[in-house]
Amino acid sequence: MDSFMKGTEMVTYKVVELTSVTDEEIESALNEWSAQGWSFDAIHFAMRESSKRPAMAFVSFTREAE
Repeated sequence: MDSFMKGTEMVTYKVVELTSVTDEEIESALNEWSAQGWSFDAIHFAMRESSKRPAMAFVSFTREAE
């Protein structure tokens, strides 16, 4: 985890890698990390050329730096 300045506040980022990209896994990651005080920032999918389903997902969260 690294902290960065965002405007006038320090922000810490957390990136969670999901190798099983299902709605249940995404929902679980969102609920788990938001319960720990993290705010959802973005989700990015890594695609396979041979499939329309994502191979992996990266979910990013932020919170104020301690």
